[in-house]
Amino acid sequence: MDVTLDQWKALISVVDSGGYEKAAEALKKSQSSVTYAVQKLQSQLGVKAFEVKGRKAVLTPTGQFLYRRARALVEEADATERAAKKLSAGWEAEIGLAMDVAFPVWLMLECLQRFGAESPHTRIELIESVLGGTSEALLKGQAQLAITGIVPPGFMGEKLMPVRFIAVAHPDHPLHKLGRPVTLQDLRAHRQLVVRESDTRRATPSRLEAAQRWTVTHMTTAMGAASRGYGYGWYPEYRIRDEIAAGTLKPLPMREGGENVAQIYLVFADRDAAGPGTLRLAQLLREATEAACVAENAKT
Repeated sequence: MDVTLDQWKALISVVDSGGYEKAAEALKKSQSSVTYAVQKLQSQLGVKAFEVKGRKAVLTPTGQFLYRRARALVEEADATERAAKKLSAGWEAEIGLAMDVAFPVWLMLECLQRFGAESPHTRIELIESVLGGTSEALLKGQAQLAITGIVPPGFMGEKLMPVRFIAVAHPDHPLHKLGRPVTLQDLRAHRQLVVRESDTRRATPSRLEAAQRWTVTHMTTAMGAASRGYGYGWYPEYRIRDEIAAGTLKPLPMREGGENVAQIYLVFADRDAAGPGTLRLAQLLREATEAACVAENAKT
């Protein structure tokens, strides 16, 4: 016969409570039933978990091993029970979340950490996308939530936060040597560093048709190229603060268009069909972005 969960719990309680009497009180059972459970466990396994030293029963080396294993088994069983209750109450087993790379990654990770603490058995599929790729994840049913600067037709967007983009280049870049405000015509004569749109259609029009262009997959690659003097680009201000402070990037003195503000939205794939996990994650995102915006405004 297999050892039952109640037997493991009895062993743990005897150790944690310091004896059978207090263990019985903690478990709300009779002392005889707790004693029997522990004795039966030892008999079934053919081991001795306790030995008497003076007036106290202490764990044998085998008992110490059993105690550690018992705790792991009981904790796993409790976690499984909690997860089952959440799932039976409608908590999703997995949530797809599409995020435009303009959204602060650190803020997203904080939200996911908080959500994970509340629902550790809900898996998160985070789709990091660029421009129309976030909308595509919604339209293809890959995401229940999206954080995007472009609300696709047929969906409603809820404002989350603004993100400021700044045109920058290395301080030694020729555009910084003109001695006058930089024009769009000036930009077209130099290499633009662009992050590739993740939408398979790549339908978002370019703001500037430069003669020279490098298109890369990751924003960190584009920023790295700009920091080395290989070109210029527009990047979220929060992502290039360190480079500006270090002197490897410098805002271009644009005549116009040097700064652009993109509004980031929270979009549900289907608000009415959203499960409690999706709703809770959305709430955490609202709270986190609101706090971040308040903190940012306090600096200015």
